[in-house]
Amino acid sequence: MSDHEVTNFLQRLNYNRMNSEAAIKSNVKQAVPFFAVSDIEQSLRFYIDGLGFEMINKWIDNGKLRWCWLQLGGAAIMLQEFKNEGYDSWTPEGKLGVGVSICFTCEDALAIYREVRPRGLVPKTPFVGNNMWVTEVADPDGYKLFFESPANEPEGTVFKE
Repeated sequence: MSDHEVTNFLQRLNYNRMNSEAAIKSNVKQAVPFFAVSDIEQSLRFYIDGLGFEMINKWIDNGKLRWCWLQLGGAAIMLQEFKNEGYDSWTPEGKLGVGVSICFTCEDALAIYREVRPRGLVPKTPFVGNNMWVTEVADPDGYKLFFESPANEPEGTVFKE
């Protein structure tokens, strides 16, 4: 292969790679966490009644809600309660939610802290970390949900009512 042919080949290869990357970037719209849950009804009480999520889509299998898409503002999550045996079954090896954290960026994390407490949730006291107000609440399966918003207070400040 001549130097000219090699140059043309590399230019075409680079052109195809760049077009492929652009197509992928324009095709991907959203990342949505998918949580396996032990009791979907209990999880719905937490997410809908406690946090204010709205159910956008659902799958009912033999009269039982198995999967749903929940949305709150611009954020979404999916929940699924798997069968314990038979087709489409799954049994976790350990406790669900252990080691999984999701951060929701908000306009006002302190407002979320104030709003969810009267609904029966027990969020952790907000503090300033990484220049953000942060409050945390764990769902019934132990998934940690962090709600964060910009802060003007010094690092380590703890919220006082």
